[in-house]
Amino acid sequence: MASSSSLRIPTPTHHPAAAYASVRVRRAALSISASATNGSTGVPVPVPRDPAIALPRPLTSADLMGEASGDGLKVAYQGCPGAYSEAAAKKAYPSCQTVPCEYFETAFQAVENWVADRAVLPLENSLGGSIHRNYDLLLRHRLHIVGEVRLAVRHCLLANRGVKVENLRSAMSHPQALAQCEQTLTMLGIDHREAVDDTAGAAKHIAEQNLQDTAAVASSLAAQLYGLDILAENIQDDTDNVTRFMMLAREPIIPRTDKPFKTSIVFSLEEGPGQLFKALAVFALRKINLTKMESRPHKKRPLRIADENCSTPLKHFDYLFYVDFEASMADPNAQNALSNLKEFATFLRVLGSYPTDVSEA
Repeated sequence: MASSSSLRIPTPTHHPAAAYASVRVRRAALSISASATNGSTGVPVPVPRDPAIALPRPLTSADLMGEASGDGLKVAYQGCPGAYSEAAAKKAYPSCQTVPCEYFETAFQAVENWVADRAVLPLENSLGGSIHRNYDLLLRHRLHIVGEVRLAVRHCLLANRGVKVENLRSAMSHPQALAQCEQTLTMLGIDHREAVDDTAGAAKHIAEQNLQDTAAVASSLAAQLYGLDILAENIQDDTDNVTRFMMLAREPIIPRTDKPFKTSIVFSLEEGPGQLFKALAVFALRKINLTKMESRPHKKRPLRIADENCSTPLKHFDYLFYVDFEASMADPNAQNALSNLKEFATFLRVLGSYPTDVSEA
């Protein structure tokens, strides 16, 4: 996936409001027209497919130099309108105005530069595993995780009006969505796969090009937005298909102890036997439960020399460890655990302490 590293954005130097005003974004990228939304709730409603349909296009890096306008909480997500990430944003912030972004990094930058107030981005899927790109971006940017939301993913097979399943030769969608529906697509006789950046983008492309032999694997909302027929519902091979999204903001929230909280951290360790064991022990000895652990190569220090005295020095990958644990940073037990970890970790950063999502996916 391409990145937005070449983007140049003005750095806020005065009051946040001044920084907000300095960013110029085209209105078309930030709002859905009245004909495509319910004016009172901002929730997309079914509209007939039309070449001139007034849906917001994904925010690009260049747009972050434009002017921001509009009232209410703006929540950035990656993809086109109708993407599962938009549904997650609406679940996290029901009355928000969603801001579609071309790339994950664009969503991070939109929040950092006051184009959006929050970002809702996927972190892991129960079938496909972790979204590694967003783990890397968490470290590159200075946003804070302020919440999580789980969304049940229910894939549909979408095609243009009048197209039957027997007419289909190809399926188009995000690579993970295609993989999650592999058996069903094969059973339907659809042998060819075409991977694109997001599920809703596939639906949009099929509608705009009026393709007659290709279907999209996407959400029912995408079918409504782009005027496609739903040929089959719940086509994922495993019914327990849930994606966990993180909610990002410029400032952290104040942690509490009166409700279930989760804390996310990232750290690195010296090379040597038992180092990881020691790191995990700071939580185990305090009976703090770890819910996730992810290791990623340290991109700034990809290789580490194990023994400089050896005639042919051994080199190992240097790793960062991302950990989620069930405790609030307001809990002295969690504070003591991180103080202990900091004594021997070469790097430690708290990514966020936030309420655990206990709702139905």
